[in-house]
Amino acid sequence: MDSASLLRHLDRELGAFRSCLGGDLSVPVPTCGDWTLHDLAEHLGSSGLWSAAAVTDGHGDFSAAPAPRDPCLLVQWYDEAVAALLDALDADPATPAWIFHPPGVSDHGVGFWQRRRSLETLIHRWDAEHALGAARPLDPELAGEGVAEVFDTMAPRQIARGRARPPRHALRLDAVDTGGCWSYGPGSPVAAVAAPAEDLLLMLWGRRRADGPEFTWKGDRGAALAVLSGPLVP
Repeated sequence: MDSASLLRHLDRELGAFRSCLGGDLSVPVPTCGDWTLHDLAEHLGSSGLWSAAAVTDGHGDFSAAPAPRDPCLLVQWYDEAVAALLDALDADPATPAWIFHPPGVSDHGVGFWQRRRSLETLIHRWDAEHALGAARPLDPELAGEGVAEVFDTMAPRQIARGRARPPRHALRLDAVDTGGCWSYGPGSPVAAVAAPAEDLLLMLWGRRRADGPEFTWKGDRGAALAVLSGPLVP
């Protein structure tokens, strides 16, 4: 997915998340542990500011101040964080920037963060809407980009940080709506799972159960579930 498309998605998803902040911010977000909607907004805004600093300051040491507790002030704080992020990412994707994986590598530049923030916001917009009982579909193409990111960035980072072991087998995922296909693990896949790209992404991020009716499995499902247990994502 190109830079312009990612930025359009990011802007739209950030706006959709903001629309969730007009009510009770103490609502629990069950897909994010013990977080409330306020906590999720603080996370999304703060991580956006951290990402912006990775571009503008060239390091990952930025730490945002706590978000306001007052709902009106929180929305203002969120808007300011969004503006800072979008301003930082409005650049050629090849522009150098600090990135977190692989450590110390900068040749992916701003394009890394355009992709990462679009996908982070996509998942958390869904989390917020799901908590409010009105989760809307994910864009299939962007969801497919998210599946790819799990395997090319998130899962390898989990291994590099000692949070997961390398997979013993390979698993193939097929998106029935977009035609996307991904394989993760060594050798030929021992199993395959097919579903819409949205469901594949939500499964990889722990928002869908792998035994749900959305998924069609073939092959050694037990070995595949061991691959998925990774953990693949933070």
